[in-house]
Amino acid sequence: MIDTATAALADLTGTQWALLAAMALPALGAAGVLAAGRRPNLRDVISTVATLATFGAVLVLLPAVRGGLRPEVHFFEVLPGVALAFRVEPLGMLFALVASGLWILTSLYAIGYMRGHHEKHQTRFFTFFALAISAALGLAFARNLFTLFLFYEALTLSTYPLVTHHGTEAARKAGRVYLGVLLTTSIGLLLFAVLWTWKLAGTLEFQPGGILAGKAGGWTAVLLLALFAFGTGKAALMPFHRWLPAAMVAPTPVSALLHAVAVVKAGVFTILKVVIYVFGPAFVRQEELSLGLAWVAGATLIFASIIALTKDNLKARLAYSTVSQLAYIVLGALLATGSAILGGALHIAMHAMGKITLFFCAGAIYVAAHKTDISDMDGLGRRMPLTYLAFLLGAFSIIGLPPFGGAWSKFFLATGAAELRDWVFLGAYMLSSLFSIGYLMPVVARGFFLPAKAASDRPSTPPSGEGLKTFWSGVKEAPLLCVVPLCLTALGSVALFFLADPLMALLQPLAAGAGGAP
Repeated sequence: MIDTATAALADLTGTQWALLAAMALPALGAAGVLAAGRRPNLRDVISTVATLATFGAVLVLLPAVRGGLRPEVHFFEVLPGVALAFRVEPLGMLFALVASGLWILTSLYAIGYMRGHHEKHQTRFFTFFALAISAALGLAFARNLFTLFLFYEALTLSTYPLVTHHGTEAARKAGRVYLGVLLTTSIGLLLFAVLWTWKLAGTLEFQPGGILAGKAGGWTAVLLLALFAFGTGKAALMPFHRWLPAAMVAPTPVSALLHAVAVVKAGVFTILKVVIYVFGPAFVRQEELSLGLAWVAGATLIFASIIALTKDNLKARLAYSTVSQLAYIVLGALLATGSAILGGALHIAMHAMGKITLFFCAGAIYVAAHKTDISDMDGLGRRMPLTYLAFLLGAFSIIGLPPFGGAWSKFFLATGAAELRDWVFLGAYMLSSLFSIGYLMPVVARGFFLPAKAASDRPSTPPSGEGLKTFWSGVKEAPLLCVVPLCLTALGSVALFFLADPLMALLQPLAAGAGGAP
């Protein structure tokens, strides 16, 4: 057996080695971080090197996938037709780029945040963070539902210690909600859906056009799709969304991991993958399997936006914003047109860049000013101008204004609804964007235009000719390793507007397979 495994490894191509490396390097980085735990500087260097090496391995795969190749690695069969296997296709390639690319900036930000806030157990934090990225990349490259389910659960378990990092009663309670919702939905619903699919189709392999057409129909197909949608608790469809706001008790870098880099994106990625490769977009549209679920996604989209308007705690407001924005992607998957599929896939990247910026800013405000409630942040923008300007750029992308990346994904999602003449869902998209203005813009407006409440937050009156000097002396931003990443992700939200063409070219096979490219 050892000789066979050695021979198999010797036959691997360069892209196959890159595929294995992309999944293995974060885990090796976690081992290195754990070994260097007593030397913080070395630990942080190892963590940073692991992020760069992982992203490099993912980039090696990109030209092959764009060229139409689908690198894959097959390990072994667990049951007849059920294998632990990996394949890189366009949607997984996009998710891997998002997870590995943003891990670099999140890791740098986490170093500044954890040190600036004097957090305990930093070695444990960086170890599990790296393991979570490894799980996310395994999920991104899964060739079948069996492999996807294994890494979906690994992602849940590896992020639990991050949610409960502080060890307080509030953190432990949030961890119970986190595990309770995600494991209950995945084992009780998602696993059942996977087993049912295997019984109906005789395979769990992802195939363009799906594997269920002609093998399931009527209420069977409707129920099976519902099991997948609600069983993927990480997508945060109501009423299985409570874990997401509850997890905001974790440190802000964890919030960034949950909302932008890995966890929630794993949820919506799974639903897109199931629609595209298990059911098939044409099957979903023709049988109208998704109508009821589309109404659930539309309701989640609106109600989460309304709840966000009521939240004074900044991270809680951003959490409900994420619930709403995830519903954009789920609804796009359920509409199942070429434009909607393309828009949903694009929104994985566009929302990730904008939302990670907003959470980075929330963490910087907490580190520099020790404030969590928006009502206490009046005038703070004049003390932290870079942070608040970055927040403004990230907010514009979430709202969907050009020239920011979110404008493209929201345009294609809205186009998908218009193509089907689903005016209610088109209206839901538009209304939610208006709500996002209502819950994001006041943060910036209060920070820049309202007088500071605390005396320490009020800028002093400069003597004549000393205005600029006094202004900069009054600036009190977070540590540099916090500010630089949030500035880069804010600029990334702009860059994605102008770099959307390569992403759309990568995702074009998905749109074409769904029934026509936009």
